[in-house]
Amino acid sequence: HLDTPARRRVLAPAHRRSGERARKPTMAQAKQLPRTGTFFAEASNQLNSLAALQRREQQLAELYTKNKPLCFNGAAYQKTHPIKASRGRKDADVTLTTTSVLGVADGVSQIEDYGIDASLLPKDLLRRCEILAEDQLRPGSREGAYRGPIPLVRQAFEGTAPILGSTTLVLAVLDNSTRIHGKLHPMIAVISIGDCELLVLRRIHGQSSRLEPVFQTEMQRIDGHVQTPLQLARVDGRIDPTFHDGITIEVIERGSAVHCISAYEGDIVVMGSDGVFDNVFTDEIAEIVNSVLRPGTPYPAEESVLAFIARRIVEACHAKTVPDVTGSLPDAPIGRGGKIDDTSCVVAEVVELLDEGDRSAGGGTRDIDD
Repeated sequence: HLDTPARRRVLAPAHRRSGERARKPTMAQAKQLPRTGTFFAEASNQLNSLAALQRREQQLAELYTKNKPLCFNGAAYQKTHPIKASRGRKDADVTLTTTSVLGVADGVSQIEDYGIDASLLPKDLLRRCEILAEDQLRPGSREGAYRGPIPLVRQAFEGTAPILGSTTLVLAVLDNSTRIHGKLHPMIAVISIGDCELLVLRRIHGQSSRLEPVFQTEMQRIDGHVQTPLQLARVDGRIDPTFHDGITIEVIERGSAVHCISAYEGDIVVMGSDGVFDNVFTDEIAEIVNSVLRPGTPYPAEESVLAFIARRIVEACHAKTVPDVTGSLPDAPIGRGGKIDDTSCVVAEVVELLDEGDRSAGGGTRDIDD
């Protein structure tokens, strides 16, 4: 998942791959960049794309490590791009950071054109995900209460009725119930719908080494269009006369990308809206994280340090839309000059769960050997 043209800086951006020489936009042109906003994707377009966008993958890494329950220690930062804010657009990004679940939901801005608050659905969706995760993963919860990220997101979405809106989503759940060969093996279950992304960094060569990317999700965009990601939606006839909640349930169950990856103490999880991963490359994110969490940095990191990293990443995203002194715009995964967008980022460290009463310890077990 890391070796894609959008993330490898050695390739030219998409608008230059045909051999055409890119002209340097002026400051005035930068303020009118077309890469703004997200459009609502109609039901028929979403349903026709589910098979192509679905992912179901498991990534196990059996490293020598002490078997112990783990949890997240995270922080978030978000900011509306100054140019977008000047146009009166509301920030519809929402983040979630708890010990057992992390999330980013990016409300579809076009919904505002119909008098709907684009932030309401993502806010309520993540709130319900938090409640369900706490209930299903806490110590003493009934065995089998947590059945994976798809049922969790489906139940959370169903609970948001009758709120209207549309949103993309990436959610990470730290599951301490998994066992491999009878030994505890914490896993991060990731579900993504749309173009929010998640990146995991790890010190592969020991604590004295740098953090390196070991896993990254992919964006889900209908027919590859930047402004029409796969979405979780509930709309009325003004927006899409053919819509009903069953369509979103299909999106969750048949179109979502689900990955289960091994979690290790010291892993860094970076999550963000498309405003992050369209504007900065994977190696740029890794460089920002490594500039703060250098080898030998005290562990675990303070929450304030993680918040500082999240802010640095968001600031780097916004900087991509500003020409330098020569008038040149920086390169970005989406193309030179990036895009003007709401930008939200979650940065979390996987740490040992010291308090057995914490909600991130799973109830019941699931043995992969079975």
